[in-house]
Amino acid sequence: MEWTVLAAEELVAALNAGAVTSVELTDEAIARIERDDKVINAICVPDFDRARAAARRADQARARGEDRPLLGVPVTVKESYDIAGLPTTWGMPWHRDHVPSEDAVQVSRIKAAGAVVLGKTNVPLGLQDIQTFNEIHGTTTNPWDPDRTAGGSSGGSAAALVAGFGALSLGSDLSGSLRTPAHFCGIYAHKPTLGLAASRGMVAPPGPALPVEHDLAVVGPMARTARDLTLLLDVMAGPDPLTSGKAHHVRLPPARHQRLSDFRVLLLDQHPLIPTGAAVRAGVNRVADALADGGARVERHTPLLPDLADAATLFMQLLISGAVARFPTGPDRAAGLSADEESLDAVRRRATAFSHRDWLEANHRRELHRHGWRQLFAGFDAVVCPITPTPAFPHDHHPNPLERGIDIDGAEYPYFDQLVWAGLATMPGLPATAIPAGRSPEGLPVGVQLIGPAFEDRTPLRLAELLEEKIGGFRAPR
Repeated sequence: MEWTVLAAEELVAALNAGAVTSVELTDEAIARIERDDKVINAICVPDFDRARAAARRADQARARGEDRPLLGVPVTVKESYDIAGLPTTWGMPWHRDHVPSEDAVQVSRIKAAGAVVLGKTNVPLGLQDIQTFNEIHGTTTNPWDPDRTAGGSSGGSAAALVAGFGALSLGSDLSGSLRTPAHFCGIYAHKPTLGLAASRGMVAPPGPALPVEHDLAVVGPMARTARDLTLLLDVMAGPDPLTSGKAHHVRLPPARHQRLSDFRVLLLDQHPLIPTGAAVRAGVNRVADALADGGARVERHTPLLPDLADAATLFMQLLISGAVARFPTGPDRAAGLSADEESLDAVRRRATAFSHRDWLEANHRRELHRHGWRQLFAGFDAVVCPITPTPAFPHDHHPNPLERGIDIDGAEYPYFDQLVWAGLATMPGLPATAIPAGRSPEGLPVGVQLIGPAFEDRTPLRLAELLEEKIGGFRAPR
């Protein structure tokens, strides 16, 4: 039995049955990392000695009759989370010696649930890329094709899951950083509703670990099955005890439906600002066929859908103005733009010079979009759409990301325009579950996202489970 490829849920059952010990699982995962990670480069900060000690403690706890959700399960954690005694750099060479003394709140939660942390997974510089590479830890490759990216910014976590380096991983998402690596690598990820899971200790160095509410960013689970996403989300969900004064457990409403035939789904595969590549459109349509075959109500148009072009513009304004506030970019990038220039690149450049008044106006427009989504989700249960327009693309390390492009079926588009689909859920703060949806003609994974109503995360998660039964889920590369 090769334990490292099994789901966390299956490992918990095997541990409870006495079929394997946590020490055995941990040793097998470490051996696999030592054997396979030279090419993939997913684990940038190993923590094997402490992992083995944690595994021994987990086995002792189980022998005493303890029962915790992740007791003895090997997992990984994105490099951007603080883990006491390990460096947190966000890939920034000038912070290579930053070593926090306290675990991030989510690291504390998974440890309390009994998880065995194998180490940290690689990230791009400042978490600000759709790929995963930095000067400290190098490049993470896609386990399906080492010449292609695993995605970003949780690319190390996605690649680790494909390779069997742990059954679960903690990631984060601002512009698709959970969903894009899941799509590129053929695994599952869930971007929770904004504010559902506390993120203290997932902070750029050398900032203090404060219980702040982020404007767009969330922390979330990554896994090889849909049910494992729910297992980890249940550990992660809940407010920060520093601000709530309560235990972190939170009661999410149950999924709206349990059967595929009861779901009402809106299907989108076209965006007004960027084309969707044929391989991704085919993935969306595979899901559409499975939904229809299962008796779900599937529609492709509704007047209730908020304007996609306006949503993309708003997302870019909020994203870039927030990023520039944290990481200033220097001279005014909007200088020289004509007033009638309306491309997304122009939107991004103008957003670098946003005033607080500009941001408040954008935030007001966001509230109108949120209201539109509430009305849409009175008539639908989920929206199925792309995550990016293409499968994983070849590594592109051009030092100026603004000069990179993305090839969509032979035509080139601005690199960051591919974020518009991820931004559809990020901007209003909606939950979105990334699921595998087959392969491209070249054999690369293709994923789609299932966007659900705010704080009804269990609805897209349940739909993900039902689709996994219908069309299959994660398959390891041969």
